[in-house]
Amino acid sequence: MGKRIGMEIALAAAEVAALCRPDVIAAYPITPNTHIPEHLSDIVAEGRLDAEYICVESEHSAISACCGASGTGARTFTATSSQGLLFMQEVLPIVSSLRLPVIMVIGNRAVSGPINIWNDHSDIMYQRDTGWVSLFAANGQETVDMVIQAFKIGEHRDVMLPVNINIDGFQLTHVVEPIIMPDQEEVDRFLPPYKPFAQLHPDKPMTMGALGLPEIFNEAMRAKDEAILQSKKVVLDVWKEWEKQFGRKYEPIESYKTEGAETLLLTMGSMGETAEIAIDELRKQGVKAGLLKIKLWRPFPFEELRKAVKGAKVLAVMDRAVSFGGPGGPVFAEIRSALYDEPKKPKTLNFIIGLGGRDVMVEDFIKMAKKTALTKKLKPEDAYEIYGVRE
Repeated sequence: MGKRIGMEIALAAAEVAALCRPDVIAAYPITPNTHIPEHLSDIVAEGRLDAEYICVESEHSAISACCGASGTGARTFTATSSQGLLFMQEVLPIVSSLRLPVIMVIGNRAVSGPINIWNDHSDIMYQRDTGWVSLFAANGQETVDMVIQAFKIGEHRDVMLPVNINIDGFQLTHVVEPIIMPDQEEVDRFLPPYKPFAQLHPDKPMTMGALGLPEIFNEAMRAKDEAILQSKKVVLDVWKEWEKQFGRKYEPIESYKTEGAETLLLTMGSMGETAEIAIDELRKQGVKAGLLKIKLWRPFPFEELRKAVKGAKVLAVMDRAVSFGGPGGPVFAEIRSALYDEPKKPKTLNFIIGLGGRDVMVEDFIKMAKKTALTKKLKPEDAYEIYGVRE
């Protein structure tokens, strides 16, 4: 059985990726994600993992190599952050259109400029519409679990899509936490060997990803959209199987002390655990507050969101990215859209927090929750605030 150990989360992500027995790893180091590919290269060099580790010259080359390797039927893994993810952007929708289950850990980091190496979610938000299944981890245990889950989700015959696992840069990647690390036997029992649906081979030449004329392009995009929407069932099934084997439960939206809550906060990533402490304090003060934490970003959990907000009067969405010139942050825009036709939806407003690694403390969440409770109806363009800006 797996045992509890103390380990830096980035190293744990590399260790558990190796337990998934990838055939090919292609990655280029970038802060704060560097420890993942570096440690995987050590694991391969030490002979603990029989895999091809491709030393590439850029992130664009890394995802291109993964695309080609996955096309031949190899189980494939990569990792990146921020500008590196943007450098991959040209290839990301190609990987999903080719239905290649590449798995990628993203150490989320602010996108320049100005240059900033600390955490926010601007990098993944630029990739929102590239057709990847997208998961968000709140701590080291969820990071380890989601890496294994991602391989099973992406490689499922009813999905065949790439999956990214988002972990906050520095706030998670460089933090040592107690983690229950599964052993190889447990991972093998949960994750079967990969059997590709189709693969390139020089003995049987075939075309993948050829020119899409206007007469077929609409249909190709619809097929990809339907594939990622239908992947949700597999995600839920995999999470149920995970709970049965390992005892840890995963849901698209996790609720914390939402019973009878009139004011709800909604977070993604590691700040949800800070917000939990704020909710505890608010409850002690008699404030009927609760917390929602999104774990599944794509496909978007519409049904679970609508159920989770029932009974609440106000909802504050915490974004860690800005949609410049738009109605607040990208998560807020999607939440408000998802609830638009609900007859008894809560009033919604948006706090854009923690940009470029800015600390958001327990007292900040308390202040935002209390401000939310007093909120009147706002026009969309007035419903957001970049929190904590120095005057």
